[in-house]
Amino acid sequence: MASTKLVRVVLWMVGALLSFSVMAVSIRELASGGLSIFEILAIRSGVALLVLVVLLIVRPELRAYTRPQRMPLNFLRNGVHYASQFCWALSLTMLPLAMVFSLEFTMPAWTALLAVWLLHEKMTPSRLGVVVLGLVGVLVILRPGIASFNPAAFLVLAAAFGYAITMITTKKLTATETTFGIIFWMAVIQLPLSLIGSDPLVFFHLETRHILPAIGVGIAGLTSHYCLSNAFRAGDATLVVPLDFMRSPLIAVVGWAFYGEQLDIFVLLGALIIVAGVLWNLRSEVARVRLASS
Repeated sequence: MASTKLVRVVLWMVGALLSFSVMAVSIRELASGGLSIFEILAIRSGVALLVLVVLLIVRPELRAYTRPQRMPLNFLRNGVHYASQFCWALSLTMLPLAMVFSLEFTMPAWTALLAVWLLHEKMTPSRLGVVVLGLVGVLVILRPGIASFNPAAFLVLAAAFGYAITMITTKKLTATETTFGIIFWMAVIQLPLSLIGSDPLVFFHLETRHILPAIGVGIAGLTSHYCLSNAFRAGDATLVVPLDFMRSPLIAVVGWAFYGEQLDIFVLLGALIIVAGVLWNLRSEVARVRLASS
């Protein structure tokens, strides 16, 4: 049973990683199509809210999950997440995709430490090791001191710290809130924030070339948080977060395939280090849960 639970964490994280990749490509396509970051995020929240409202109509029993609960924590989570998301989306228009996703991996180190402090989760040697190997892999990919540094990288670093706070608040919310409720209030709170800085009629000004990436950013924004919330529900933050390291090699391939971004030996070497850490941690987690259930 415990091993099955671990498999669920991995599968939910795979869904989250694929969703984040689709969202990154969609944001870049919409930005190149002339839309501002505020407008892109408005589309993201608007599409998500539309899908959620349709689900509420089709399945009225879901309405019980949308009752206002723990709203201060919901506002904190979504305020920090929105600011982080804005920095992240803006960086996607200024940096290679692999660099953006790699720099994000300062976030799991913060999250693992905050999880021990705030969630009282245990920091096992393998969980600590996967964080260390993940950061080493990121350093190999970025080659600090060798490659030129782009000041826009600070946007990603700021987003990474904000995402760490979002991770912890999400874990706290899953203790009492349903995944549907968490995502519903995310869309409700973040849509007005986006409309403050964008054209309120942005949805009526979309061109044909905007339709597919608009759907992509809306659906992927929804499924990424659905998968992430369920991953946290199934396992500890210090297990879920290190799996996020797989995002770097995945997006590097996406950047190479869609935008001709360089895929060099350092990216591949860093990816191997990251994967080695993830596999080590998964093996240790399987052994640990089997020992606990025996």
